[in-house]
Amino acid sequence: MSAPRTGQRIVSVLAGVLLAGTALAAPAVATDHQSGPGPASFTTQGETSAAFVHKGRVIAKPYVNVRKNPNTSRPPIGSIPYGTVIELRCKVNGEVVDGNPRWYLLEDGGWVAARWVENITVAPGWC
Repeated sequence: MSAPRTGQRIVSVLAGVLLAGTALAAPAVATDHQSGPGPASFTTQGETSAAFVHKGRVIAKPYVNVRKNPNTSRPPIGSIPYGTVIELRCKVNGEVVDGNPRWYLLEDGGWVAARWVENITVAPGWC
């Protein structure tokens, strides 16, 4: 009769280990929570955060034009050379450039067509 008790003890110990492991993992999940408008809002890939800087690399050769607005209807206000790492604040849909409607607002001001930017970090959220 001692064998069933030993088996029960092993099952109890294993259950305790599993529960303890779940309890240890729970805080890691909870730290991903961001306060937001809904009852449970979590940061997603495209959301922006004040502490997080979104970065991209210019892939247009020899440069990408910087615009005052997210379109090409006016002359550029500047340019950024190929390979430069830039900081991105947010994105909007604007004029379609080579099949891509996205435009990025630069941290320093001005807009660049997302078609000519390779994301280094996750893409920024919507403006």
